[in-house]
Amino acid sequence: MSEQPVVTDLPSLPPSPITEREGEGKTGGSAIIKACGSQVKVVEGETLRLEKLVGEPGTEVIFPNVLLLARGDTVEVGNPHVSGARVVAEIVKHARGKKLRIYRFKRKKGYQRTLGHRQNYTFVKIKSIVAG
Repeated sequence: MSEQPVVTDLPSLPPSPITEREGEGKTGGSAIIKACGSQVKVVEGETLRLEKLVGEPGTEVIFPNVLLLARGDTVEVGNPHVSGARVVAEIVKHARGKKLRIYRFKRKKGYQRTLGHRQNYTFVKIKSIVAG
């Protein structure tokens, strides 16, 4: 059997457009929070669309469930949360998603049902990421 060659010089790849987000280079900090039942990566100054939150536009919202906190070269991983860390955001507006049509049909039985659904969303702007 011949041995596989080991590659030591790998070409540097250009930065991925998926990992670069608007505002990330300005503050140098980001976090992963648990909000509305999902995990979301946030950066200071960024506006996010989350599921409906209670509150009027202009109200400040605090997300205490910070799962990961990254500032510069230091990364803090929570177990399950980073102690004392929180993300402060402001509600920008409430909106609704586009209408979804659900159509159920069973052939040869005359069974047809149409339902509709519109998801409620809240847009929040991240004001600050506070470490513990």
